[in-house]
Amino acid sequence: MPKIGYKIKNDMEIFYSGELREMHGAAHEGFTAFLDEDESAHCIRVLRHKAADIINVIDGEGCMYECRITDPSPKHCGIMVTAAYPGWGGHDYVLHIACCPTKNMERYEWFMEKATEIGTDSIVPIIGEHSERRIIKRERSERILLSAAKQSLKSRIPVLGDCMGVKEFIDSEADSTGLRLKLIAYCFHDGEADTRKDMFSETEKHFRHVKERFPGVKPEITVMIGPEGDFSEEEARHAVSRGFIPVSIGQSRLRTETAALMAVAAAYSAGQTALKDG
Repeated sequence: MPKIGYKIKNDMEIFYSGELREMHGAAHEGFTAFLDEDESAHCIRVLRHKAADIINVIDGEGCMYECRITDPSPKHCGIMVTAAYPGWGGHDYVLHIACCPTKNMERYEWFMEKATEIGTDSIVPIIGEHSERRIIKRERSERILLSAAKQSLKSRIPVLGDCMGVKEFIDSEADSTGLRLKLIAYCFHDGEADTRKDMFSETEKHFRHVKERFPGVKPEITVMIGPEGDFSEEEARHAVSRGFIPVSIGQSRLRTETAALMAVAAAYSAGQTALKDG
């Protein structure tokens, strides 16, 4: 939720500054910076803001700043920080979604947009044995993430990881903290005992565990979602051998992007339940 004490409006205009991002939340009152060129053009040419106007600027790292326009240039708009709101629009958990890109890239872009709106901290495109698409357009994807963050009133833009192989990603998670829940969602393989657990139940159980045993610590979750052809049996076994819990997302056969968004929804739902239980 947006930081308490700051008045939120449905028509609130949000801008982004790469210079503020480089400060990693340390920009103080009186700090001066500039909006990026696209943001400057939108602010000055489209919305017709002028010198001394107060605007809202996110740094993409989790902080929103109230800023005064000092130089209304449509290419290099100067701003000065007047107030800072750390954690604005954030959530009380850390979520990493490792999802194979879909053959139709529009479907993957839809997932990235909606996952950002609901709440995720990173998205890693992973490439499996059955993947048909093995690359994504980083610049375009990052624009989608930025736009979705601003639209949904969030100050943090999800980190977009580099494309990497499924097994490479699994091995990179081997040394992660024991407080991180690691899930891999895949379809049941014929001939094997179905050891999968329910994704929603596992997520809620993890939230309760962290809240009860480690007060003040944010629950952290990593979820792996396979391509249209699913993970291979070897990939699934490798993930389980590295501490991933196999999970099911229900009886329906879901598209890749739908399954990935269900994982985001599971974390969001568990987070809301934890807040209600207070």
